[in-house]
Amino acid sequence: MNAKIEQFFARENPPTPCLVVDLDQVAGNYAQMKTMATWADIFYAVKANPAPQLIGCLAAAGSSFDAASPAEIEACLAAGVDPTRISFGNTVKKAKDIMWAAARGIELFAVDSEGEVDKLAANAPGARVFCRIAVANDGARWPLSRKFGCGPDEAIPLLERAKHAGLRPAGLSFHVGSQQTEAQRWCEGVNWCAALFDRARRAGIELDLVNIGGGFPVHYGDEQIPGMASMLETIGRAMLEMFGDAQPRVLMEPGRAIVGSAGVIRSEVVLVADRTYGLAQRWVYLDVGRYGGLAETEGEAIRYRLEVAGRKGPMKPSVVAGPTCDSHDVLYENILYDLPADIAPGDIVTLSDTGAYTTTYASVGFNGFAPLEEYYI
Repeated sequence: MNAKIEQFFARENPPTPCLVVDLDQVAGNYAQMKTMATWADIFYAVKANPAPQLIGCLAAAGSSFDAASPAEIEACLAAGVDPTRISFGNTVKKAKDIMWAAARGIELFAVDSEGEVDKLAANAPGARVFCRIAVANDGARWPLSRKFGCGPDEAIPLLERAKHAGLRPAGLSFHVGSQQTEAQRWCEGVNWCAALFDRARRAGIELDLVNIGGGFPVHYGDEQIPGMASMLETIGRAMLEMFGDAQPRVLMEPGRAIVGSAGVIRSEVVLVADRTYGLAQRWVYLDVGRYGGLAETEGEAIRYRLEVAGRKGPMKPSVVAGPTCDSHDVLYENILYDLPADIAPGDIVTLSDTGAYTTTYASVGFNGFAPLEEYYI
């Protein structure tokens, strides 16, 4: 927890559970990534955290935006973002939403199926489109494979269909999965794109855009994850090796890497209990859980750092769970957390690096528990 957030907690003492995001750190994360990847245009993935304060902060810093719905597009437009700096990157869109976006000046759309090409041709004639291909998600803590992306061999026929329907084929995209820990996965995607650029050229289609997606990781205390500078250097080198002097425009869609480390969730311990259902374990229940914004603890994919205020004694392995009356609302039990042996109800627990994929994952009120309160400072 940085000093700015710590001072906010001390001064305001907000009720738990809540999320606090440091906008200066968000801007700093963006500037750092921009410096590390001068060869790419950053399109912040709005889904990571669509708070108006955050979008405004990034818009002022010069970011473009990847949006998945009219609501996300509207949030960007409301912040004064030019529609040419917004990509409608969802490959599953309603016809009316395509028409709505086109009417507001959105020019760049993602496709990965014939049906999506046909909807765009009918509702956004002349739009620029890029085709999303499916690539390996090995190494990702939160894979995105299967649901999105066509097979690489399907890409050129789809772009030909788009061209014949009056759309403008712009390029290709891929996504290596969220919280991706292996830079090689991006290199594989770049390799595919270079090969498909050649096939497109032979088919009479000139492409000029490669969207390498997002998935850039936050450390979450895991020192085995490569540093951002190293990962981006590897990807940039792959672009040079695969495309040579004919470098296309490169888009990247970081979300977690921009806002994740800037957020802290403050929670309260509700109950500490010893359970002996065949295996003696200590359970620690927090007032925030899977339905309160911690959906990425599914399968213990994302392991947030937990700190207990004022407790520095011996530690004890613990199951960590949320407050709702749902047995699925357990955060960590396969790998137990070491928490202070004397932890007690009323203690304050902070969860670090929680600025991304938390507030918008919270239910609207399951079991009567309100969604996370948000503070942007």
